[in-house]
Amino acid sequence: MALTRLVHQVREVGFGQRTSFADGVLTVSADEARGVLADEALASVQLSWVSPGQSARIVKVLDAVEPRSKGPGGGGIFPGFVGPARPQGGGETHVLRGATVVTAGFLPRAQEALVDLSGPAAALSPLGATHNLVVEFTPAEGAPWERVDAALRRGALRLAAALAEASLDAAPDAVEELPSPSAGARGGDLPRIGVVTNLQTQGSFKDVFVYGRSFGAGLPTLLDPGELDDGAVVSGQFGHPALKNPTFMHQNHPVVDELRRRHGNDVEFAGLVICPEPVEQGAKELISLFAAKVCAAAGFDAAIVTKEGGGNADADVALKMDALVDLGIQPVGLYAEMAGADGTGPSVVVAPERATAMVSTGNYDHVLHLPEMEKAYGGEQFALVKAPAAASFEVPTAVVYCALSPLGWGRIAARSG
Repeated sequence: MALTRLVHQVREVGFGQRTSFADGVLTVSADEARGVLADEALASVQLSWVSPGQSARIVKVLDAVEPRSKGPGGGGIFPGFVGPARPQGGGETHVLRGATVVTAGFLPRAQEALVDLSGPAAALSPLGATHNLVVEFTPAEGAPWERVDAALRRGALRLAAALAEASLDAAPDAVEELPSPSAGARGGDLPRIGVVTNLQTQGSFKDVFVYGRSFGAGLPTLLDPGELDDGAVVSGQFGHPALKNPTFMHQNHPVVDELRRRHGNDVEFAGLVICPEPVEQGAKELISLFAAKVCAAAGFDAAIVTKEGGGNADADVALKMDALVDLGIQPVGLYAEMAGADGTGPSVVVAPERATAMVSTGNYDHVLHLPEMEKAYGGEQFALVKAPAAASFEVPTAVVYCALSPLGWGRIAARSG
């Protein structure tokens, strides 16, 4: 299969009587959006546009979704949630680039996450540079938290699809042709480089869904990268904000995009393998050995191994890297360091024994000084520091949404001296 992204750049946003997109302006009907989000588990929802440069902060950030559509009524987008659970990744996909649907509020096990739209932290999150339609919510009385979570997920995905559907008749700003890798087939002398992406699967509120189903009981699977573009992987994981891979990040997987860009030049993009991140050691070892086996069958010469989550997930990366080495495949792991505020502590919780190539995405414990904002969304308090959400405070980089992205998005770089 080959996928074509029809990219519509969102330059301005606002609310209006009907949802529409024209000349870079995305207008949303709040009434229509609330209808899409309506669910028995939600007593009410509140919608706000929050855009780059504003003196604004979003707290208690849950998931972020880029609006996409494959046709009227949702088509095959977000299969298993909006479209039917059928293989996707080919044909045309409309993308509203520069806009997201963001859910924000309290859920159990969800760790405090924030996005600043101005100030020093704005550049550390992808949402600092996008127009964000923030969905705040009040749970229905007596509704189980699992149902509230499911309602938010379905609603956000349906809303993202509805927004993108408004662009179907608009001329795209860019057309991106994305051919699929030829798994197992060597096209020349270039090294075949693939991606192994771990999905955090640790139960309710720390789960990831593939084609609408929890991937917790899954085995390593070779996906066409276009399936990511079409929303086959959806986040339901709300831990470790800086190390979180929201649905938005899966849709725009940075390592996949870079290998696509370099395909046929200095590397051959060999494919994408997704894996669960179980908790139990024996399961971790089994998954790692299976992942290496799938990579070998797909003809990988080397693999970039990514993760989601904190120290527990370091073990998943380390075990996979060693298993790949044992099969003659060169791995490179992406890790965030947990080295203490001064950066002098042990940097990796669990390191590989035989593999040696690792790339740091930054220090989880590095302290940021955030200025006061005029407005906050998602909640009135930032519980981690027991302060008003819009206040000035000091926090570790760990709380900034996607700041240490183990999928390679991050904007943090090392410097000498």
